[in-house]
Amino acid sequence: MNMLLVSTASAPTASPVVPWWSFSKTAIAVAALALVRDGLLHLDDAQPDTPYTLRHLLQHRSGLPDYGGLAEYQAAVERGDDPWPAADLLLRCEAARLRYPPGEGWAYSNIGYWHLAQIVAHAAGEPLGMALDRLAFRPLGIDGVRLAQDRADLAGLPGSVEGYHPGWVYHGLLIGPLQAAVRLLHGLLTGDLLPSDLLQTMRQPHWLGGPVTDRPWLAPGYGLGLMCGETAAGLHVEGHSGGGPGSVVAVYHRPAEGVTAAGFLAGADMAALEAAVFRYT
Repeated sequence: MNMLLVSTASAPTASPVVPWWSFSKTAIAVAALALVRDGLLHLDDAQPDTPYTLRHLLQHRSGLPDYGGLAEYQAAVERGDDPWPAADLLLRCEAARLRYPPGEGWAYSNIGYWHLAQIVAHAAGEPLGMALDRLAFRPLGIDGVRLAQDRADLAGLPGSVEGYHPGWVYHGLLIGPLQAAVRLLHGLLTGDLLPSDLLQTMRQPHWLGGPVTDRPWLAPGYGLGLMCGETAAGLHVEGHSGGGPGSVVAVYHRPAEGVTAAGFLAGADMAALEAAVFRYT
């Protein structure tokens, strides 16, 4: 399929169900912060038996490693293997060895968000999918979004790779209409789902340095489950990009214009997709 783009400013149209990839992290962050709002979690309390906090996990500042660059992980995915048990993954990644003291560095960590997903489910007292629905989707009037559980859930979706198991996304892979992703981000950033002070905290980025090579980011940063920053075209954007076998997705809000846009592309050209989403109305 060609690049699919939708936004709050364009005429409403039905959009196909697609994998949300790492935009799933934003939904998990929304649920975590809703639990903070409700007093069931606290941003700056250390997690049991660890030196890192909920804030550290949300902002990729925990010191935990990632599994994306692990050669044996990539090889297993390419072979179409079943996902490893989580305990096996953590051992293979030496996850018990923090790469830096929490709060003193930044490194993108899917393992951090796996921990976060467990924390959300435990604090909510229900499975992650039910918690996301109750805390994030239903309050914003969103339906048709769910966690993919097995290969059959991805069969026939745009850009799907035959044989890929969604369990390889250890924090959970959401699938749903692209328009629902727009509604989630727009409702979050322009509505009252979270108290204004907590939402402002979510949107405050930890700045990551200069331009990103081959992508349209001039000054990237990361908030609490949100990629935030300035684009090469001079726009301030907040949202999240993500990708996996067969496709990429990007969902962003432009506060200055009050527009939220999302795009999906079968393929791997994240730079082209982000550039299109950043300017789409």
